[in-house]
Amino acid sequence: MAIIKTSPIFSFLLINLMFVSTRAATFTISNNCSYTVWAAALPGGGRRLNSGESWDLDIAAGTSQARIWPRTNCSFNQSGQGTCLTGDCGGLLECNQTGTPPNTLAEFSLNQYNNMDFFDISLVNGFNLPLEISPDATTCNNTIRCTGNGIDEQCPGELKVAGGCQNPCTVFRSDQYCCTSGSRNCTATAYSRFFKDRCPSAYSYPMDDPTSTFTCPGGTSYSVAFCP
Repeated sequence: MAIIKTSPIFSFLLINLMFVSTRAATFTISNNCSYTVWAAALPGGGRRLNSGESWDLDIAAGTSQARIWPRTNCSFNQSGQGTCLTGDCGGLLECNQTGTPPNTLAEFSLNQYNNMDFFDISLVNGFNLPLEISPDATTCNNTIRCTGNGIDEQCPGELKVAGGCQNPCTVFRSDQYCCTSGSRNCTATAYSRFFKDRCPSAYSYPMDDPTSTFTCPGGTSYSVAFCP
């Protein structure tokens, strides 16, 4: 059997590549709002963040569906049970399920095709707070944000709820808005255009991929800011 020798430089590059592709990504979740926000993360749980506070969270490489979102007007007892006006996750401080709409959502798929991270801001669950995703600038410059830009004030009456602007799927529960049959009958609507006009880089309906999905190299760390 032949023995294949590798150069020290090749070995260094291989080890470096393996490190980049397998290390966890660190997420710094910050509350820049002037009031308390309860951060939620899957995986990760949840944390109360007073104004100006942040939470560092590591998420394992290869995680295909990571989500981070803000919850507002929450009240929890000492056992971590309670309710939130928006983004509630089964009445728990430490979330183990997705949040109740409306909630502005940061989504990540880590170390996927070609060892790339894929991420987006989604308004498919509606809007409750402005949000920004900022990758580590030494690795990637694809910062995206949704400042709201009048979503709360101008939200259509049929979507307006306490604490935010609801998504049409939750309100009308039809294939036109929920895209339950896939892309065949799912196109932009007046409601999705309302969100898209105000947050052009965010998902406005489930099939809004071309203008809403962003990438960074695997191993990138991210900041997620509420009220950027």
